[in-house]
Amino acid sequence: MSQYFEVHPENPQPRLLKQAVQLLARGGVLAVPTDSSYALVCQLDDKAAADSLRRIRQVDDKHHLTLLCRDLSELANYARVDNRQYRLLKLGTPGPYTFILEASKEVPRRLSHPSRKTIGLRVPDHNTLRALLELHGGPLLATTLIAPGETEPLNDAQAIRERFEREIAGVVDAGACALQATTVIDLTPMGSGDEPEVVRIGQGALASLGL
Repeated sequence: MSQYFEVHPENPQPRLLKQAVQLLARGGVLAVPTDSSYALVCQLDDKAAADSLRRIRQVDDKHHLTLLCRDLSELANYARVDNRQYRLLKLGTPGPYTFILEASKEVPRRLSHPSRKTIGLRVPDHNTLRALLELHGGPLLATTLIAPGETEPLNDAQAIRERFEREIAGVVDAGACALQATTVIDLTPMGSGDEPEVVRIGQGALASLGL
């Protein structure tokens, strides 16, 4: 049975988040709140955990996974970013946006898109998740928590635990999230002088990015 961590939404208890980080260190997959919907997360360098994450979501290696980063400078370590892309990233971080960028050598090849060599990256604006990332000390691999066969993300921690308790190591409950996935923007066309491509309209407003 998965562990359940009920934390204060504004001031999450470090003691509980440290226990959640220990589950990640042991190869566990967690359900965590974000500034969009709940997400599944695991350690970046744990192949077995990443495979579990894909299996729970029932997605293949062509489905973009996302790196959740603590700040924009950390994001830039895992992607190739030019000046135009960086200016747009500054407008959308932290926030409910996922940016698709060319992966740097810091990203294991098995995690980037097999043909495009791209990766999704974002800096979330959620107190509990930011505290978890800080205690973990680095980015986490993530995907929106959408149950197989469904189209809408999940945002109720108790329901998530009941549904996935045999598949995930723990659930961090900081209250309900927005019932909407992130807005996804592909920034790779900007590398050749083109405009960014809106892949999915979600929680983040396009106007905030000037799009």
